[in-house]
Amino acid sequence: MRAEFTHVAEQVNNWGRWGDDDERGTLNFVTPEVVKAAMGSVRSGRSFPLAIPLSSDGPQIGMIPGRINPLKTMLLINDPMTGNIDEFCTSDDSVVMGLQAGTHWDSLAHATYSNRIYNGAPISSLTTRGAAKCGIDKIGPLVTRGVLLDVARAKGVDKLDPGYALTPADLDAAAEMGKVTVRSGDIVLVRTGQITLLHAGDKMGYTFPSPGFSMQTAPWLHAHEVAAVANDTIVFEVFPGEYEDLPLPVHLLHLVEMGLWQGQNWDLEKLAADCAEDGQYDFLLTATPEPFVAGLGAPVAPVAVK
Repeated sequence: MRAEFTHVAEQVNNWGRWGDDDERGTLNFVTPEVVKAAMGSVRSGRSFPLAIPLSSDGPQIGMIPGRINPLKTMLLINDPMTGNIDEFCTSDDSVVMGLQAGTHWDSLAHATYSNRIYNGAPISSLTTRGAAKCGIDKIGPLVTRGVLLDVARAKGVDKLDPGYALTPADLDAAAEMGKVTVRSGDIVLVRTGQITLLHAGDKMGYTFPSPGFSMQTAPWLHAHEVAAVANDTIVFEVFPGEYEDLPLPVHLLHLVEMGLWQGQNWDLEKLAADCAEDGQYDFLLTATPEPFVAGLGAPVAPVAVK
């Protein structure tokens, strides 16, 4: 199975494509011309938030040690700065959370193997201070055209079966259903239907095994020059994986070989329902993460504008 992985990795490798010092990978496809063209996707002015609620009832279930849901603490409550309650008073709070706890982007340094980081960044650049190379702060402002590929709806189901591995044919079928062509510099959002918002209390629900990307979709994303890709699952790729002896190979192909940014835990339900109603599956997408210096990921509050 590793021979198949190596073959795909060689097909999609982008090292050196944008220079030996590049740390942004496929985001280089988002040129000023691409951003200008993306404005043409705004027709009605309707906007759709795509982030899940940040709360202690978030999606993390202990799969990754230490990646905790947000723990919010009140620091001050109606506290008078001068001691006089009739003058300026403030309330303040703080939060402790995993940077990948909610809706987020992974940085290119989030995954490594065989001492490999995207574009040959040295493994020594990963320290207790974080990622000196290919960290989340290298994204910068991120605005481009987004395209929704609603694979679940294209297959005529509410959600894909647990453990379903997405194929290139699935992506093509969803694009055909949406009458949309994926262009260079697009961010592709893929709906599996797996995320469930239980609105009573805004708790999250996930099921395992989980549907997600297969290794075979990497060449499809590479050929379409996709700038970034996100979906509505907690793992992103099919889980358990396709091969027992090769965990999370899609992460390795995307982040390490391609320099392709990944997003997880995106809430695509309201956007998908609206796209199905009006037939428009492209939109302007703003998705700039919080610029944590040397971060391995960061929360994002993306917004799609149609």
